[in-house]
Amino acid sequence: MKSRVVPLAAATIVSLMLTACGSPAGANNNALTSTDFPLTIMNCGQAVTLEKAPERVVLLESSPVSYLHSLGVMDKVVARAGTYPTAYFDAPTQQEIDRIPLLTDKLDTSGHLQISQEVIMAQRPDLVLGTAQGLNRETLAASGIPLLEEPSFCPQPPNNPTFQDIGEQMKTYARAFGISNRGASAALALEERVKRISRPSAAAEKRTAAVLYPTLGGGATYAYGTKSMAHPQLEAAGFTNVFADVDQRVFEISREELIGRNPDVLILLHTADNPDEISHAITSMKGAESITAVAKNDVMTQLFNFTEPGSPLAIEGLEHIIERFRQ
Repeated sequence: MKSRVVPLAAATIVSLMLTACGSPAGANNNALTSTDFPLTIMNCGQAVTLEKAPERVVLLESSPVSYLHSLGVMDKVVARAGTYPTAYFDAPTQQEIDRIPLLTDKLDTSGHLQISQEVIMAQRPDLVLGTAQGLNRETLAASGIPLLEEPSFCPQPPNNPTFQDIGEQMKTYARAFGISNRGASAALALEERVKRISRPSAAAEKRTAAVLYPTLGGGATYAYGTKSMAHPQLEAAGFTNVFADVDQRVFEISREELIGRNPDVLILLHTADNPDEISHAITSMKGAESITAVAKNDVMTQLFNFTEPGSPLAIEGLEHIIERFRQ
């Protein structure tokens, strides 16, 4: 079973990318380079073929929105499912989202979207972005519906993800929509933005940190290792990931292990508007007062897509972390 949260997300563009979800690219497309179709894209180790630039896109998660908005193709989205927290988006982006019909926002306790394949197919999409519990990529493909999933959510996520991967994903979306030049310009702007805001520290001065996903109601706590976007995010913020020795994206940890690793800083991810409950799930654990981050109140909650998967929102999340823990 695949996981989102637990083991089983131009000249004009330069200014737009100064925020994760700035204004869409200008309407003048005359200078854009067209993609040759049919186009084959490797996604999650599988070849996905698009016969033409998509005109009817179904979104199954919020993380692609910042890419699509930046590329000016949100008007191609005909339906969406999942949650789209307003904290992720500026007003123009939110207006684009609000005009798109919502099929369902039902998630299970670990953040998986609950929607039937039949509901998706009823929208007659020519591209699906994201996946859901029980969604079958092969069945969709047999019906001529290609699916692209965020690389971080693939069964085998990329090794050693970096912020450059976000630019590459921007280029991939641009190719898929037949607007390659927009992707190149946007990717360059993203790279420059990360360089500008990163705050690497001398090794001897680095504080340690951990990124966790707590489950409410006494459930499991999950941590993020080197195959997650949390790892380069912590490094760019000047921290050392206490789970840098774990070659996984996300994995369950015990209370004792968290206490033993004793991070100086804790960043707690969540998918709903309940940051106080999320923080309490960790700080109220038996022995939590012995964790340096808890003792010094260096605990930060952050919406999930501000860290995972790699997207322009993760760059904004990096800014949030740097601002919160600036010394």
